[in-house]
Amino acid sequence: MSVFLVIVGLALLVVGGDFLVRAAVGLSFKLKISKLVIGMTVVSFATSAPELLVSLQAALDGVSDISLGNVIGSNIANIGLVLGITAIITPLAVDKDFYKFNWPMMMLVSFMLYYFLWNDNVLTAMEGIILFVALTVFLYLLIKSSRKSTKANLEEVDDALAVVSNFKVGMWLLIGSAGLYFGSKWLVEGAEQLAETVGISDYAISVTVIAIGTSVPELAASVVAALKKEKALSLGNLIGSNIFNIASVLGLTAIIKPITVNPATPEILSTNIIWMIGFAAILIPLILIPKRFEIGRLKGMLLFGAYMVFIYLALI
Repeated sequence: MSVFLVIVGLALLVVGGDFLVRAAVGLSFKLKISKLVIGMTVVSFATSAPELLVSLQAALDGVSDISLGNVIGSNIANIGLVLGITAIITPLAVDKDFYKFNWPMMMLVSFMLYYFLWNDNVLTAMEGIILFVALTVFLYLLIKSSRKSTKANLEEVDDALAVVSNFKVGMWLLIGSAGLYFGSKWLVEGAEQLAETVGISDYAISVTVIAIGTSVPELAASVVAALKKEKALSLGNLIGSNIFNIASVLGLTAIIKPITVNPATPEILSTNIIWMIGFAAILIPLILIPKRFEIGRLKGMLLFGAYMVFIYLALI
């Protein structure tokens, strides 16, 4: 049964990712905002839903290890696994706005999370509100600034999507979101059953198996976007998802139920969150050296290799 859930989950995620990308590009025409912004709002909200549901359920059940492990592991997977594989498939061009606006926001919320947890081992409701307000301000500034560069960012988009009806875009968005939601849910359930069969702990499951499972929507959407040459959307989806995972997923979860660091798993603060910040920080030298503003296949292989090292260390 667990193998069946994994296969069906993966199939739904691939289909859902395809529909969601089409809907996102269609929306970018109708709202007259850049593909990058659509990737960081519509796509990121939909693909962060699995992390939100997993983290919220875990917090309500009193299993904070899974809430934190899920988000930290997912953020690491988004860069090491998803960005790595996407870059191996096709080199990704990087917009200058990435390191001027998007990357600093990702680093800011990452350090905020680290400080909030390191300070008293608890992510309180007030700290959750601060994270969510930071996300709201960021989205406002992002959408405002994007309107000035709409033409430049939409030059390579299929013009046929400019005349798609609102009904069709809405249906694509619903189908895509449903596919990603149920696909993630069933994939995580199946993967967790397989992991428990071989005797892996809850925290190890959350930072590896569940994190990979809930990152598959990002992988599906990003790979489809990369194959369709929607490279700005692919990168925006990944960076936006990492920001959403911290500011929205953990922020909203903490507002509903404060998240406590389990004393039995000190590696959350001593090791894994450092890996998360490290993967985010390494993006700047990667896009500047040696070929500027591009993450090519070699850099993709380096990210993927580093992620394999992280998985190995987490499991042992």
